[in-house]
Amino acid sequence: MTASNLNRSLFITGTDTGVGKTLVTAALARYLSSQHVSVGVMKPVETGVSDPSSLGEDAKLLRWAAGSNQTANTISPYRFSMPVAPAQAAAATQTNIDVEQIQDTLNELQKTFDIVLVEGAGGLMVPIQGGFLIADLVRTLQAPLLLVTHPRLGTINHTLLTTFCAQALEIDLVGYLINRMPSQASQAEREAPHWLASLASSHLLGVLPEVSGDSQNKVLKLVQAIETLPTLQWLRSAICAATQLDLSQRKS
Repeated sequence: MTASNLNRSLFITGTDTGVGKTLVTAALARYLSSQHVSVGVMKPVETGVSDPSSLGEDAKLLRWAAGSNQTANTISPYRFSMPVAPAQAAAATQTNIDVEQIQDTLNELQKTFDIVLVEGAGGLMVPIQGGFLIADLVRTLQAPLLLVTHPRLGTINHTLLTTFCAQALEIDLVGYLINRMPSQASQAEREAPHWLASLASSHLLGVLPEVSGDSQNKVLKLVQAIETLPTLQWLRSAICAATQLDLSQRKS
C-alpha cells in the first residue's frame, strides 16, 4: 500500500458529533464545483445507514453537492446500519475494514479529480478497526486536515484538544471552521471565535451560520455564506496550499 503523491485530497473531521461536518464538507464541494473545479468525494465509513446495500444519507448528500457520477463504492466503501463508531459497527457484522482498499480508492480518485474531499466519522479519536483510529487513517492517507468545530459552550476545550492532537501526531492541519453560529448568539458563542483564534495554534478560516431547511437547502445556504466570508481568501489559499489546487485562474 502506498499513498498517492498527488496530494489532491483534503480530509474533513469534526471536534465531536453534531457540528455539521457533513454539511460543511458538502458545501465546500458545491462551492469548489462552482469554481469550475472537478470534485471527488469520499466518506470511507458511514454508519447509521438504513440500507447498507446503497449509499447512506451523508454520502448521497456529498455526491449531490459535488455533482459527482462516482460509483457508490468509491464514495463510501464501507456502510453499516448501526449508528455507532465504525469499529463497533464493523465488529457487529464481523466485517474487516481494509484500510488498503480505502487508500487505493482514494489514489484512483486523485487521478480523476482536481480535488477529493474525504469526510471522516466523528472526531480524530473515533476507532475504525480495533485500535486504528480516524487519526491513523488521516496519517495513512497523508491527507491534510480541515477541522470543523462549533461556537457552543465547550468549544474551547474540544477544539484545542483536537488541534493539539493533530499537531502531536504530525498531521498537516490547514485550519478550522466554526460552524453553526446562531443568529441570536449568547456571549459565549459570540466570543468563541476570538478565544479560539487566540488560543488554538491553527488558523481560523471562517465562521459559518446556523442554517435551516432540509439538507440540500442547508448546503446551498452554507455555500452562500462561504461566498461572502470576509476570510474567503484565507480559506481558498489554505485549501490550495494543502492540495496543490490552483484557483487563481478560476472563477472567484
